[in-house]
Amino acid sequence: MPHFHYHDEEERRTWQDPVVILADIGLGEGIVVIDVGCGQGFFALPAARRVGNSGRVFGIDIDPEAVAMMMERAGSEGLQNIEGVVGTGEETVICEGCADVVFFGIDLHDFSDPKKVLANARRMMKTSGRLVDLDWKKEETPFGPPLHIRFSEEEAAELIEGAGFSVIEVRNIPPWFYRITAVSQ
Repeated sequence: MPHFHYHDEEERRTWQDPVVILADIGLGEGIVVIDVGCGQGFFALPAARRVGNSGRVFGIDIDPEAVAMMMERAGSEGLQNIEGVVGTGEETVICEGCADVVFFGIDLHDFSDPKKVLANARRMMKTSGRLVDLDWKKEETPFGPPLHIRFSEEEAAELIEGAGFSVIEVRNIPPWFYRITAVSQ
């Protein structure tokens, strides 16, 4: 799976603040989050801080080094509520109906079979849970993945609905992103 690598995390925070994004999707104490395609924990680590000891974060990524780095960082911060899982989004189902939020942080376009990944997300989500897809708009940006692999808001919403979800919100997230929130049908 080709993966687009950003410059460094400090720079990335200048155009994508994970703390603001996670607060905006309503993460709070006691929430169970699954971050599919977590990388080195750009979203998973701040999510673990937000959900507290009564919450839990599972980060899934295909790259064992990235998962190891995320867990090392969690350990150095004393975060005990985060678990890294090495695997593909297509093949990995951590639980049945355990997640309050299944989160895709600018990576749904990266999967070889996004339909299967979304079907797995639905299996892992509580019936009362939410799917959150943050992704690049399908327009020219100063950097980011090639346009031809990006999903427009309409394409992403169609994929998500095709996997048995109802889209409840599509929101513009400046400067270059959108966020789709969906619930199980």
